Amino acid sequence: MNKLLHRLDLNLLVILQYLVEERSVSLAAKRLSVTPSSVSKSLSKLRHWFDDPLFIRSPQGLVSTPLMHKIEKSLPEFLNLANFIADTRDSEKPRGLKFRLMMEAPLNLIMLHDLSLKILNQYPESSVSVHDWEYTSLASIVAGDADIGVLGRESYHNSKESISALPDILNFEVLFTDRPLVFVRSDHPILREEWNLDNLLKYPHISTVCGNRISWAFDDLLHSMGLTRNIQLSYSSFEQSLLMTSQSGHLLITSAPGYCQHYVNEFHLDLVSLPLPLEHVLYQQLDIPFLMLWHKRNSYNSKTLWLREQIKSGITSFVNS
Repeated sequence: MNKLLHRLDLNLLVILQYLVEERSVSLAAKRLSVTPSSVSKSLSKLRHWFDDPLFIRSPQGLVSTPLMHKIEKSLPEFLNLANFIADTRDSEKPRGLKFRLMMEAPLNLIMLHDLSLKILNQYPESSVSVHDWEYTSLASIVAGDADIGVLGRESYHNSKESISALPDILNFEVLFTDRPLVFVRSDHPILREEWNLDNLLKYPHISTVCGNRISWAFDDLLHSMGLTRNIQLSYSSFEQSLLMTSQSGHLLITSAPGYCQHYVNEFHLDLVSLPLPLEHVLYQQLDIPFLMLWHKRNSYNSKTLWLREQIKSGITSFVNS
């Protein structure tokens, strides 16, 4: 059988990638908005061209043959290049594109404040929607209601908000890793005391909700040590917690990722930041990897590819400045 490339409809490779991701003819058809019969016919053509079954049915879905395992490694790179060539050929910018972003605040204000303008300059007839990251944002990305999310996850081994807890249907890239700091008002009495865990815990705390939890990895770590924070107040975002902490008339303390120091500086909040009073080996367990994540269905979408590069560029420039 002649295996020349011109005898293969390259559109079939797109369908093949969907089959790899979904491991199901019906699910691939749903994503492609075609009938399962159409996908089955395309799979038959691919099997004929490769002279291999490619997939074997199993109770867990389609299982790749040894040949398909080899193809899987190079298929994403091939499709990525094909998308790049197609975009280069098209000299007119698409109209009516919608960019839907879910981002942790105040990271979106500090590191990616000009992202929306970049999008509008590149795609003048597009619309941009930027929402703060919240508990339902992950479901929005899974459902296709958002293109990309940018957020911090916890690295503590028992955390329900760790990277390992993300759904398999999502891809992600670590943009940078941060470490939490303690923020207190500049006239707080703790600044005149020895900086240790006992003194930190004797004061009331403001907590920022993480994954619909008022407590976070630091509280889990304290619990393992038989300790606890006195959380008297909680907010849904770090800037709210920081702003409240900077107000006078209370002894409240809060914790936030280290990058929030830029927010404190830019808005001239009367706050002092300190590292958590922990041994290095314990502090390291609270490192915060900041992720950019997207649904696997958008991995080779030219709009999402461009957007990912802009986010990476913006974050890298800020971190290295």
